[in-house]
Amino acid sequence: MKNKIFKILGVILILVIGVLIAAPFLLEAKIGDIIKNNANSNLNATLDFTDANLSLIRSFPNAEVSLKGVTLINKAPFEGDTLFGAKEVALKMGIGELFKGAGEPIGIKNLSVDGAVLNITVDADANASYDVGKDSGSEATAPSDDASGFNLDLQSYEITNSRITYNDKATAMFFELTEFQHNGTGDLSLETSELDTHTDAFVSFEMDSTNYLNKNKVQLDALIGIDLKQNKYSFLKNEAIINQLPLVFEGFVKVNETNQEVDISFKTPSSDFKNFLAVIPAAYSKNIENVKTTGDFIVEGKFNGIVDETHIPKFNIKINSDNASFKYPDLPKSVRNVFIDTKINNTTGIVEDTYVDIDKLSFMIDEDKFNMTAKIKELMGNMKVNAHVDGKMNLANISQAYPVPADFNLKGILNADITTAFDMVSVEKKQYEKTNTSGKLGVRDFEYTSDEIPNPVKLSATALTFNPKTVTLNELKGTTGKTDFNITGTINNLLGFVFNDENVEGNFNLDSNTFALNDFMVRETNTPSEREGDNKIPENTSTSEEKIKIPSFLDATINASANTVLYDNLTLKDVKGNLRIKDEKASLSNMTSSIFDGKMAFNGEVSTKNETPTFAMKLDMEQLQIGETFKALEMFKVLAPIAQILQGKLDSDIQLAGNLTDDFTPDLLTLTGNVLANVMTREINTDKAPLLSALDGKLDFINLKELNLKELKTKLSFENGLVSVKPFTLNYKDIAINVDGNHTFDQKLNYKATMEVPAKYLGKEINALIAKIDDSSLENLTIPVVANIGGNYDSPEVSTDLTAGVKSLTSKLVEIEKQKLINKGKDKAKDLIGGILNKNQPKTDSTQQKEVSKSDEVKGILGGILNSGKTEKDTTQSKTDTVAPKKDEVKEKAKDILGGLFGKKKDTTKTKNP
Repeated sequence: MKNKIFKILGVILILVIGVLIAAPFLLEAKIGDIIKNNANSNLNATLDFTDANLSLIRSFPNAEVSLKGVTLINKAPFEGDTLFGAKEVALKMGIGELFKGAGEPIGIKNLSVDGAVLNITVDADANASYDVGKDSGSEATAPSDDASGFNLDLQSYEITNSRITYNDKATAMFFELTEFQHNGTGDLSLETSELDTHTDAFVSFEMDSTNYLNKNKVQLDALIGIDLKQNKYSFLKNEAIINQLPLVFEGFVKVNETNQEVDISFKTPSSDFKNFLAVIPAAYSKNIENVKTTGDFIVEGKFNGIVDETHIPKFNIKINSDNASFKYPDLPKSVRNVFIDTKINNTTGIVEDTYVDIDKLSFMIDEDKFNMTAKIKELMGNMKVNAHVDGKMNLANISQAYPVPADFNLKGILNADITTAFDMVSVEKKQYEKTNTSGKLGVRDFEYTSDEIPNPVKLSATALTFNPKTVTLNELKGTTGKTDFNITGTINNLLGFVFNDENVEGNFNLDSNTFALNDFMVRETNTPSEREGDNKIPENTSTSEEKIKIPSFLDATINASANTVLYDNLTLKDVKGNLRIKDEKASLSNMTSSIFDGKMAFNGEVSTKNETPTFAMKLDMEQLQIGETFKALEMFKVLAPIAQILQGKLDSDIQLAGNLTDDFTPDLLTLTGNVLANVMTREINTDKAPLLSALDGKLDFINLKELNLKELKTKLSFENGLVSVKPFTLNYKDIAINVDGNHTFDQKLNYKATMEVPAKYLGKEINALIAKIDDSSLENLTIPVVANIGGNYDSPEVSTDLTAGVKSLTSKLVEIEKQKLINKGKDKAKDLIGGILNKNQPKTDSTQQKEVSKSDEVKGILGGILNSGKTEKDTTQSKTDTVAPKKDEVKEKAKDILGGLFGKKKDTTKTKNP
């Protein structure tokens, strides 16, 4: 019998275990559908999650549902915004709750949320993203049979590692809780209960661009009495710690249909002045446990009234301290005679009616004293300020009495006596004539050191006069590094800069004996980002670099004058001109300077607004020493490397634009522009010119040291790393050398030199041949010679067509000599023929008849030569028309003459034989 009982119990146990194991697989989909359908049918938002798990064993005898990757996405008017998200949301309930039938609510005993983000937004029209509940009159989607809803039978809950953000654009209010940890226990299924909670977080609060709290640590232990019937929540036993300031509070909040009733009072549990230091963020107040204090510090206040669309609770907050002091144990000086009398009030419940009265705020360090009084009205509306500040303070004493940050090392004597009255609407509208600020502020022997600037800033004297509309900078004299400066001028909108995020607008005069741009380099530390899956830092990667940034907050005109300006390795003298700074761009106009024993005028602009700084400049250079210019300016070496060998002076007009490197030098590969240069020199340093040496080797008839460079002018244009040279002419004695071509920024050459070379420079053989010809017209004979220049500037490759030209000239001269001999032979023939003809004439005066006979005689001789091959008939005709000597005799004489000129000498033995 016992065995049967044990068998039955064993079977039941196996069935129970089997159910516990199998049930999650059967119910997971059901639970997930219940949650989604119930939420989405009642919310104007979409709930979703990536995974739903059900466990019956881990939390037995309870069941646990875990939802991962939970999101709640808004619909219009915040379409697509994530209202809520969480890594995991876990619900714990009794196992029996899983088997309830349709229409029965499921009771939740515990809720836990991890890694949650709650983003609440109120837009400019006061629409709230958390208002996702559907109107009661709207048609809701009917829930399915197995998704009738949940019953809050909550006994505990916890929220870990979460963030809550509230951004109200309608009131310019921002509130954020980070690293939020919160838990609570209590039976919320009862009509009246108590909820014991604990909270840790860091709080930030900002309103109207003013930051009141910035990641200040907050702790809260609160025992809250809950009355669900009246919707009333009472603070029974509560203590909060803000930074290190403890507060105790009591009261209640009651939620009604149209408003909320609030009645809460709070105060510091003690009056120790350490409470004041506790308000200051821990990073600045340091450890206050060992600080010695006297006097008191009391904070107390009360909120009461209703909260609705137009009202906030009325409140009264008092902050008081009477003749207090404190001294840090490791600092030599103390802060004493501390008086604080401040009230923050709202007596109407209208937010704009909040006001602050600072009736007294004063303290002393040694004999230095600071005083302030102020009245601030309509704090949340058109804020109106009426304040007065006066005092004399040795700034070095601040770090001697209070633990300021290590890099906040101030020195100097401050004197202030300033009264101001203004309202924020006038400031926002730049109606500064409606503001009234007067008084004086002076600082002498001021010194400021920071990691953000290369050298300490030392101000020997600073004086400002506050006028109703402007601030006059009477003097700002100081030094930093090698730079000295004295600045005067006018600031037009100091209030707009301080309260309204406006740029500083003003006009200034800057005088300096030495102004070094490197003293204003901004030091930035860049940490290379790691690629996914790669934790190595690339080799040869710089972790810090210096950059110059034009201040974005400046909107100023500066008339500058400096005896010496140091820029990189350049020294500019007598610099004067106008500098306009706006929108991270510096525009230079009418700037003049002395440099390289000459003068330079320049206009242009430099911008650092984009990640890569850019510039555009026009330079007018006059009488600059060529050697010094090309030695100091890398850009000139790139544009005209050959000019390094010139000794003399240079006039030049330059237009160029491009990018700047981080140290504000031109990025040569991005340069575009053109140069018009006029070189005034008669000397060349050929020892430093491999190009000239190569030309000397190819053109041995030219001594390049004797080049005439007087009034040499050339024009260059450059873009994308290529410099193109417009054709220009060099003169060597009576040879004009025309040069054009281009080269790259890395000095690869592609040039052509074309010249007409007189024959007299081409060697002894050519000159001997010309002398043999003995023709005056050949004295100006020239041949074209082209020299092609390639390779690199330091190792040029020169080729010419000189050899072919000389060969062509030689052939030409030989042809001239031959033609001259031919012409000489013809002339001789004419003379001989003429002699023959004249020999056969009678020695009497010529008559018309004799002339005819002479003509006929010549015709007969030539005809005999030309007609020797004609027919007998033609010959007979000729006989009848011409009176001449005997035919055979004339022929023989002509043949002898022509043969002597054009052929071999006639063999007389042959002619004598019959």
